[in-house]
This record gives sequence, structure tokens and C-alpha cells, in this order.
Amino acid sequence: MAEPALLLDTHCWAWMQFGLTEKFTRAAQATIQRAARSGTLTVSVISVWEVGMLESKGRLELNMDCAEWVRQALATPGLALVPLTPEIAVESSRLPGLFHGDPADRILVATARVAGVVLMTKDDRLLEYARHGHVRAIAA
Repeated sequence: MAEPALLLDTHCWAWMQFGLTEKFTRAAQATIQRAARSGTLTVSVISVWEVGMLESKGRLELNMDCAEWVRQALATPGLALVPLTPEIAVESSRLPGLFHGDPADRILVATARVAGVVLMTKDDRLLEYARHGHVRAIAA
């Protein structure tokens, strides 16, 4: 049985693009590599927005114009961009259980739920939410 597609949380996408493999467990690195090889590695459009916001606030330093960085990052072989659909937008406002108000996290979780993919993250709140069975997630 094939592994489900993998959705990278924004920080995981940035770490991957910056080559910060030490931030990931070996298992997570292997999972990312398998997903990239099979063409099932994804990133949400909300992560593009988050990168832009982080860079504009000086919390993320890029070595080029942000739009160019995003263009190059999205051209990574095996990586696909998941758009924000009406279904994902509505789902983000109706997540089951207790969930915090961060709109980007809500959209990431809704994207994983609607698309039927596994979210990779280091965010303890998202991993805890997954432990309650509301989304499939794995630790980076």
C-alpha cells in the first residue's frame, strides 16, 4: 500500500529549502525523500503567505527577494502546491475538538483533513491535536 501524501508545515518546508536536515529526525528525512521521489510531497499555499509574513517582519531571513525565494522553493522536484479551496476554507472554521485560533494552523490542518494527507510538523499543539484523532500528523 502506498504511503499517503505528505503536507509540510511551514517551518518544515523552510528547513527543507535551507538544507537544515539536522532539524528533522532520520525517519522524517526518509519520509520526505520518499514523498519527493513519489511526487506526493506537498505544501499549502498558506505556507507561502506565512513565509512572506515572517520575512516581512524580520523573523525569517532570505538571501533573495521573497517572491523569488518562493518561486524557486516551489520548483523543488517532487513538491506540489496545494491551493486554498472553498472546502478547505470552510473546514478550517469547523475543525472538530478543541483547536487554537491561529488561522494558518487551522488552514494547514483543514488542508490535511480535506486532502487526506499526513501533516509533518514539530508543532506540539498540532501533534497533540493529531493524537486526539482529528488529523493525521507525524513529528518532524
